[in-house]
Amino acid sequence: MLVLTMVISCGTTNPDPTTALDPASTSTAPPTTGPPPEVSTPTGPSTAPVNVYGAAGANMLDPLVASVPPRVYVPNSDGNTVTVIDPTTFTVLFSYPTGKGPQHVVPSHDLKSLWVNNDGANTLTQIDPTTAKPTRTIPTAQPYNLYWTPDGQYGIVMAEASQQMTFLDATTMDKKFAITTDCKGLNHLDFSADGRYALVSCEFAGKVIKVDMLTHQQVGTLPLGPATNMPQDVRLAPDGSVFYVADMMAGGVWVVNGATLTEEGFIPTGTGAHGIYFDRPAHRMFVTNRGSNQVYGKPHGPGSISVLDWATRTVTATWPIPGGGSPDMGNLSPDGTQLWLSGRFDNEVYALDTTNGALLARIPSGPAPHGLTYWPQPGKYSLGHTGIMR
Repeated sequence: MLVLTMVISCGTTNPDPTTALDPASTSTAPPTTGPPPEVSTPTGPSTAPVNVYGAAGANMLDPLVASVPPRVYVPNSDGNTVTVIDPTTFTVLFSYPTGKGPQHVVPSHDLKSLWVNNDGANTLTQIDPTTAKPTRTIPTAQPYNLYWTPDGQYGIVMAEASQQMTFLDATTMDKKFAITTDCKGLNHLDFSADGRYALVSCEFAGKVIKVDMLTHQQVGTLPLGPATNMPQDVRLAPDGSVFYVADMMAGGVWVVNGATLTEEGFIPTGTGAHGIYFDRPAHRMFVTNRGSNQVYGKPHGPGSISVLDWATRTVTATWPIPGGGSPDMGNLSPDGTQLWLSGRFDNEVYALDTTNGALLARIPSGPAPHGLTYWPQPGKYSLGHTGIMR
């Protein structure tokens, strides 16, 4: 994340009981822009399954991607490039320009493409994973992050600067409509197990919001401590019961009940808590602590990865980056034995052993590497970001 030096005031709206999923929550319903969308029913079971990540177990690659060469894609936010790494040899293969301010490399819902979010250029660059090379660039306003609705109908561009969630046709990538929120620092999200709603982090407001995916409206707001807190990555628990929200300023992970929109606890991890990843059995949760509770810049402390038993909500291990580092965002290898992360403040990439946290490789990248992904990933479909697979 890049800190905005200008503080934008956050408006308030009155509750709208006609759209609230949860009458007990503080509800808001900002207007959408564009024509009213057709309401579609998200895919997913009516009750939470035992493991929402059950289709993304070790080496459970879809036949569509089973023959795709494994590559690590690193967007260099200050270099305006993507660096491609061969994870089998830990070597850089090549780099190429994309657009100004690439933030994340996002797998498409149908697993066929990768999309680079060029936030500063107002574009999305499409990558063909079979060649690891870009194929086209399309205009899209403020694409800081990118997600996909569980039914695969829409892409959701997180237009951070305008506080809008812009819905694109997932096939044509044409804009369909937008939700205007009161979410300063509109950033990361994840969906409930049944796909009926999303929980969205607001980095510059110290809160999360709830968005109804049937009515396409913001329906609730939950502060997470003081407004100076900085919630980041959002991930649903494997059993679908709660969400975990990393908070850079608070230095840990909030536990949020999305159904009731209430905060159930806080788990301290480390300075600059930022990214959240589950191991392949979905028994452990890895939280990246990038060593600074400031959004960008040096100096920073020694970064680390906290290992959590999500079921008991306890930290079981802390893995420091030897010699210091700034682990930020990434993903696991398909077999789950490696965790790959960008070193945001150190212009490098880390590969760690997920059994003991041993540093396997430290690979130079371009300036300010951010939301890298390892592709291919196990799973039936992608929900976006750096590879939220289900």
